[in-house]
Amino acid sequence: MINEILDDAKTRMGKSVESLKSELKSIRTGRANTALLDGISVDYYGSATALSQVANVAVSDSRTLTITPWEKEMVAPIEKAIMQSSLGLNPVSAGMVIRLPLPPLTEERRKDMVKLVHSHGENCKIAIRNIRRDSNQHFKLLLSEKEITEDDLHQSEASVQKITDVYVANVDDVVKAKEDELMEI
Repeated sequence: MINEILDDAKTRMGKSVESLKSELKSIRTGRANTALLDGISVDYYGSATALSQVANVAVSDSRTLTITPWEKEMVAPIEKAIMQSSLGLNPVSAGMVIRLPLPPLTEERRKDMVKLVHSHGENCKIAIRNIRRDSNQHFKLLLSEKEITEDDLHQSEASVQKITDVYVANVDDVVKAKEDELMEI
């Protein structure tokens, strides 16, 4: 029973770190990356559809993304969706191809992005601590139902704390790597 709770905690904490990594992919670093547009939805005949479902997104060079819609009518809605997003990018269309130039980041914008990265990292750490709390509550419930001893409780809580420390360190590493990437000129 204890091992099942510990395994569940590891799995959930791992998913929290993976979620953080995917969130950080959408934060712009000045380099072209197709993951930058993953969160953008386009109005496709009345329904919100992911950009990747209505167009091909590719990296043409280190500072430019190209978007090729599969239907000519989708050029205007894609441009509109990109302009309305929080990315602060201006698409340039040339017929059926939309080019998305990524301007270099200013020092002030880089620092704002680093603050955002730290905020995402802190939210992930909070999620990991909540998972630790849930696991400890399960252990205490098992103790109250006389399924484990107090020694088992203390050992289990120590194990969960070790797991928590490992995943919090993983979050710190991910945040530090993204911060270094953002501050790189």
